[in-house]
Amino acid sequence: MTDTRLPPELLSLRIDAEAPLIIVDVDEVLGLFMRGFEGFIGTRGLEMRIERFALFQNIFRPGASEHLDIAEGRRLFDEYFEHHAETMDIAPGAADALTTLAQNASIVILTNAPAQSRVGRARWLIKHGLPYSLVVNAGPKGPAVAALAARTRGTAAFIDDLLPNLDSAADAAPAVARFQMVADERLRPLAFSAPQRHRRIDVWPELGEAIAESLGLVRR
Repeated sequence: MTDTRLPPELLSLRIDAEAPLIIVDVDEVLGLFMRGFEGFIGTRGLEMRIERFALFQNIFRPGASEHLDIAEGRRLFDEYFEHHAETMDIAPGAADALTTLAQNASIVILTNAPAQSRVGRARWLIKHGLPYSLVVNAGPKGPAVAALAARTRGTAAFIDDLLPNLDSAADAAPAVARFQMVADERLRPLAFSAPQRHRRIDVWPELGEAIAESLGLVRR
């Protein structure tokens, strides 16, 4: 039976069963989402105040002491993903790190994003030199990570910025190496982390080397 928790495109992905596998998130890992969304809401007369590791609670009308209504924030979020997400900048060093890793490993992009963002997100990846298989997920990522890791006899690694996604992967696929990465420097001190469970590295040159080592791609 097909697991209804899994994105349907998982069934059609071509993954080398003999190669290591890298599963990587997009927003605040490969892309500077918060800065992109901040630019978008600025065109709507709103401002971003980075006061917590959150999204909607950081959106304010100029001069307001209370953040924007959550429902309004979600509407803007959906609009951004549908029409403006391709304006997001790539995280420094991300493309170079994945290009190097892709010489010896398969790479799958696993993103939680609105369904209507699929085409734009795929174009964004190609635009920034990230021509890898894209999976659009919803909810906890552990089941998808486990299903992807089961497709290879090699080692696997998963990179995400959000602790719940990393915890979900730890529960569903404990053998997969996990890394937390927060691309936006403003968010880094605010991010919830659990270094005893998930290694955290916030810059891509160092993270790429750590991923390679975890997959056995580095000879000492």
